[in-house]
Amino acid sequence: MKPSLRAALPWAIIVLVAAGAAWLRYGFIEPSDMAHACDSAEGPWWCATRTLVVQGFLSYGYGYAAVLMALVALFWRNTAAAVLAASFGVIALQLYCYEGGALALLIGALRLVRVQYDRQQVTAEA
Repeated sequence: MKPSLRAALPWAIIVLVAAGAAWLRYGFIEPSDMAHACDSAEGPWWCATRTLVVQGFLSYGYGYAAVLMALVALFWRNTAAAVLAASFGVIALQLYCYEGGALALLIGALRLVRVQYDRQQVTAEA
């Protein structure tokens, strides 16, 4: 894999996760017709999933998960942990847990930059 593609791939994953989280919020959670479809006890099959997603941000679960992943990324210094922290951060930001999401996105992005910089320095010295 080319070095430029290897460096861009983690950022592309974060952008795709952000697009998916935006679709989840604006296409599945926020539309009022979706909420009204789930008002009755005999709603569509996807109402249970929608309710679980809503309960996740009402209990601030996405924010807690994002902060936990950010702490993991701080101590486990690799690309996967940084991408997961940033991804959990954008999910939490989109799903109304903005304090924890912003912190996780910041820590994940900074950790990813640091890991990529260190990798670049090692290859430049070799």
